[in-house]
Amino acid sequence: MSDRRELYRSPNGDTWFLAREPSDGRAFIIHQPNAPSGGRLSHIELAAFLSNNANGPEHQALLRLIATLVEIPPYAQQT
Repeated sequence: MSDRRELYRSPNGDTWFLAREPSDGRAFIIHQPNAPSGGRLSHIELAAFLSNNANGPEHQALLRLIATLVEIPPYAQQT
């Protein structure tokens, strides 16, 4: 079972997760459509997720999460 963190939940109930395979550390996206759409999970490689029409709110949520990993030096912070 992969470790996962919810990235975004759409108003229609679709959910996207950032996941990591514990055995090898590989990261990927899990998309869970809402129940009326079948609710069947799909795994998406990060490169594929960010390369095709990557301007949706779920993509922006991933980019915001990635940005939190970057430390801003104190001299670069605006007051």
